[in-house]
Order: sequence, then C-alpha cells, then structure tokens
Amino acid sequence: MAASADPLVVGRVIGDVVDMFMPSVNMSIYFGPKHVTNGCTIKPSVALDPPRVVIGGHPDVFFTLVMTDPDAPSPSEPSMREWIHWIVTDIPGGTTPSRGKEVVAYTGPRPPVGIHRYILVLFEQKQLLGSLMEVPSSRANFNTRLFANRHGLGLPVATVYFNAQKEPANKKR
Repeated sequence: MAASADPLVVGRVIGDVVDMFMPSVNMSIYFGPKHVTNGCTIKPSVALDPPRVVIGGHPDVFFTLVMTDPDAPSPSEPSMREWIHWIVTDIPGGTTPSRGKEVVAYTGPRPPVGIHRYILVLFEQKQLLGSLMEVPSSRANFNTRLFANRHGLGLPVATVYFNAQKEPANKKR
C-alpha cells in the first residue's frame, strides 16, 4: 500500500513558504459556499472579499493568520516572492479573523500570469501582539518564516492553500 503524499509537500508550500510542521489546530476556509481544500482551484472573481475562516482552539489562545502568494508576479520568475495578501493577529481560538486585529488589509488574488498558490498560514501566539506587530512596509518580498521568527510565532499550527489563475476577459461582442 502506497503512502499518501502530503499536499503541502507536493504543492511546495512546505519548502517555499513554511518548514515542515505538525498541524495541531483545525482551520476551515470558505469562499461563499466553496470549502477550500489544499490544491483546489478558486477563481479570483470568487475571492474578491476575504474568505470565511473558522479557527479551532480555546478562546484563551490567540492566533495570527497570514495569507501570501509565493508565485508573484509569475510562478516561473517569482521575483516578488512572497506577496502578502492579508495579516490578522490576536484572533481568539474558536472564532474567526473578524475578532482579531487586521494588520494588513485583505486583497484578493490577481495573478497576472500562470497558476499562483495562495497560502493561508495559522500561527499560535505566545502572547497578544497588539501594538508589538510591525506592519510590513511593502506587500512585495514578504517572508513568512522571517515574520514568524521576528514575532516569536514558531512553526505554523495549520496551513491551507489554493490555486488561482487569471480569468479570461469577458467577450463583449
């Protein structure tokens, strides 16, 4: 019997964005009724607004959520790796990001070329970050590992990723 391959390894999420970790918190992500599973495809037009993210855990434990695109501007030439799409801190366990502090406002996928991976990474905080959180000066060239190290977040506790590509322009003839 063949062992099943971890989709985070196959999708190069582990390696490109995060190190190997053991998931320990449930995180469910939805764009409208669509449940996001690792490697699924989401149309950018469906992801204009932030996803509904449901985080497990106890309300006394706080989390940071990061959404990033390691394929910017092109999967073959990711010179802006990683492009930050969203950061929310101080999210109480058992709730959603709306209960946390949005550090970087959500911006939906807008891949100019190729198939891009959009990765949502959840970290458990050791303390409330509040005003300790430094806001990235640019969305380009973000580094999830460096961010986690700088804020004492350690390894992720959950990660989910989806793929998106530029949608064809509507024909108006």
